[in-house]
Amino acid sequence: MKRIPYYLIQGISIFLGFTFWGAGMAKLYHEHQFFGWIGPVWLIDELAKYGLGLYGVFIAYCQIIIGYLLVTTRYKLLGSIMMIPMIGNILMITISLNWKGTPLVLAFLLLMDLILLVQYKDFFRPIIDEGNTRYDVKKRPQKTRVGHLVWLAGLALQIISIQISYFNWILACTVVIIGLVLSYLSFKTDQNTSKTTKM
Repeated sequence: MKRIPYYLIQGISIFLGFTFWGAGMAKLYHEHQFFGWIGPVWLIDELAKYGLGLYGVFIAYCQIIIGYLLVTTRYKLLGSIMMIPMIGNILMITISLNWKGTPLVLAFLLLMDLILLVQYKDFFRPIIDEGNTRYDVKKRPQKTRVGHLVWLAGLALQIISIQISYFNWILACTVVIIGLVLSYLSFKTDQNTSKTTKM
């Protein structure tokens, strides 16, 4: 498969990320007041009927973390790998509860995820061969420890915003936006840290 343009890779990553991050946040936000296009936002309540409410919460947090890896585009490969078992879990829930239509949506999202994974195929041989360094892995921009911490602070703000949503929705959304901006600034932090290290 021919490598697709960088902006399309970014677009797929952001779309997939927003889809799952938004779905997870909507499940956990107070009265499900968070923007997202897939659901169901009442999944936790539905699973609670079968004694699986905690599993529903687990799925929601996984959606947030994996989606955030992709929507911020910093960890596209890691997010797209983690997306496969998550989609598998959601698919099993929808089949078990006999929901119609959802498996088709999930198949489309899985196809997009596989397109992302193919673009990073040069990384898989060293993983399968447990780190054998003789394989040619394409160079990508270097990430720094400080950049990772800045990104992680952005993710932490997403989780904190869930609790804030129970007493102030506007403040919660503000915290979400600050977290997203912070995570996107992690790329700039990498550049600045790299320049400082070289001096």
